[in-house]
Amino acid sequence: MSDIRITRRITRRVFLGAALPLLASCATPLPLSPRPPGDKAATLRLQESADAHGMGAYRGIHDISVAYQGQWRAFVNGIQPEVVDAGYRGGSQERILPAQALIAQAYSGPAGQKQVVWRRGSGGPGQLGVVDVWRNGQPDTTVASLQAAALVAEGYGLFLLGPMWLVDRGLAVRSAGTQMVDGQLCDVVDVWLSPGLGEVAMDRVSLYIDRATDLTRRFRFTLEGTANTRGAVAEVDTFEHERRFGVLWPMRSYERVVHPIRLPAHDWHITGLDVNRGFGEADVSGAEFKGRAAAPAASVRG
Repeated sequence: MSDIRITRRITRRVFLGAALPLLASCATPLPLSPRPPGDKAATLRLQESADAHGMGAYRGIHDISVAYQGQWRAFVNGIQPEVVDAGYRGGSQERILPAQALIAQAYSGPAGQKQVVWRRGSGGPGQLGVVDVWRNGQPDTTVASLQAAALVAEGYGLFLLGPMWLVDRGLAVRSAGTQMVDGQLCDVVDVWLSPGLGEVAMDRVSLYIDRATDLTRRFRFTLEGTANTRGAVAEVDTFEHERRFGVLWPMRSYERVVHPIRLPAHDWHITGLDVNRGFGEADVSGAEFKGRAAAPAASVRG
């Protein structure tokens, strides 16, 4: 590749990174208007979807172990480098304690090992949550890294558990009409998420709930949790759902950015899953998983 082509590529990435906050000030498909009054019909629709996903069984789950493999588009790394964190994003092992609103993630990539522990707060003043990050065993306390880690961790909880992750939190919920997703008519329910995705007071999430099956097929959401993503909107579609342990899990997911520019971002799939090992916070709250959290998630193959 010539030096001219390299320069053009770098210049384009730098331009896009600088332009994203400016572009994001344009009209957004999910404006962050103040929290509205509750909508009983929307609240019921969210509950129906949670029940279809296995809310009854989910309430009996103490802990979740899940493994992912995925791929980010290289173009996205140029405009959201802290979120992608390419040096540490290969496969991941994740541990969730739903009752504690705690997600711990162990990433591996060409730069080594990254560990994240995120505990969502109540959403009140000073209660957004607490996040810790280690890279190759050493604490990382940089603001951009912590904010991105919190956003990603909370987002993965939402994408994995969908309406079950939201239904018991006393959130403002409003009906937003209908849309077609992959040829299926869906009811759209808007949720004012507080705290938001990570260390931010509020995000807005739209759930696209299949009219026929009550399955949540798509999430559209704001990304207010980092300076580099503020004002942006993305979507995640979920596919190949399988019921295991009484819960319907999205075995494959796909993400795209829809505002301020539209582009493919990320696809990933579940490679391992098991529940109720009996690990606790102490097993997942440090620079590596310990005790009953240490073993990889059970393979979903065969």
